[in-house]
Amino acid sequence: MMNSLLRLAGILLLCSSLNAYAGLAIALNSAEGTISLINTDTYEVSGKASVCKEPHHLLPTPDDKSVIVACAASNQLVFLDPLTGQEQRRVRDISDPYQLGYSPNRKWFVATSLRLDRVDLYDPSDFRLIARLPAAKTPSHMAFDDNSQFVFVTLQDSNQVMAISLGLQKVAWIMPVSATPAGIVMSPDNRHLLVACMGDGVVEVIDWRARQSVKKIPTATAAHNLQPRGDGRHFYVSNRTVDGSISLLDTQTMTVVEKYEVPGGPDDMIVRADGTELWTTARFARKVQVLDLLTKKLKHSIPVGSSPHGVFFLNHAGLR
Repeated sequence: MMNSLLRLAGILLLCSSLNAYAGLAIALNSAEGTISLINTDTYEVSGKASVCKEPHHLLPTPDDKSVIVACAASNQLVFLDPLTGQEQRRVRDISDPYQLGYSPNRKWFVATSLRLDRVDLYDPSDFRLIARLPAAKTPSHMAFDDNSQFVFVTLQDSNQVMAISLGLQKVAWIMPVSATPAGIVMSPDNRHLLVACMGDGVVEVIDWRARQSVKKIPTATAAHNLQPRGDGRHFYVSNRTVDGSISLLDTQTMTVVEKYEVPGGPDDMIVRADGTELWTTARFARKVQVLDLLTKKLKHSIPVGSSPHGVFFLNHAGLR
C-alpha cells in the first residue's frame, strides 16, 4: 500500500510540474480503474494512476475548476484538477454512478445507475439525494432541454427513451426507439433529441414535445455516442466497432455529410476548441485516437490502459 501511495504521489508531482500552457487530457481506463494523463501538445502519456473501480464517464464542474470521475463500482465521485490530474476530493455514497450531468440551470445533478436500473437526482451544492427513480433496463446516457424542465435518459436494453420531469421529480413519459440506444443529445435548436442506437446503426431523431420519431439517420454499425463539433450545427457520431469510424451529422439537413476511419472501437469524444482535432477513446485497442480534422486522417494513436472510456481536456469546443 505504501509503495502504491508513493508511486501515486510521484506521478501527481510530475503532473503538477507540467507547463501550464501545455494542456492535459485525462483518459479513464475503465477495466483497470486508472487514469492516463496525456500532454495535449506532445501527445505523450505523462503519468498514470489508480483512481477507483470502474471509472466510466467524467464531467467538468460548471466553473471548470474540477473534473468529476464517476466511479460506478466504488459508489463515489472523484474530483480531479483538470490542469494537473491531482485528486481534490471524493464524494462517497453515490450509488453506482455511470453517466453524470448538470442541468443547464445548475439546480440538478443527475446520475444514471446502469447496473441498478435507476436514475438519481441530487442537489449539486452538497450531493444530497433528492429522488431515486426506477428505470427499465440499463439507463445509460442523458440529455437536458434548454429550460431544465426535463432530463432524457436512454434505456439501452429495453430500447426506450425516458423523460423525467425535474420539477416534479417524476417520470413524465417513456417511448420506444431503435435497438440499443446509448448516446443522446439535444439539437442546437432545442427541438429534437438525437439518439445513437447501436443495434440498428442509426441516429434516431425524436420530436420530444410530440413524443414522436421523425427520422432515422444511418451512420454505421454500432452508432454509440455523439459529440458537438462546436459550430452549433454538426455532431460527431462514434461507430463503436473494431474497424470503427466516426460520422459527421448535419442537424440542419439531418444527414451524414462526412465519415472518417477510426479503428479500435471509438467511444467518447472531445473536440479541440480551435476545431483542429477530435480525440476519442478506442475501447477495444487500449488507445486514445487523435483525428486531424483538417486532413480527415488519424494523426496520433496514444497507448493508454484497458478499455478506455471517458476522455476530457479543458481546451474543448462548446456543448452544442
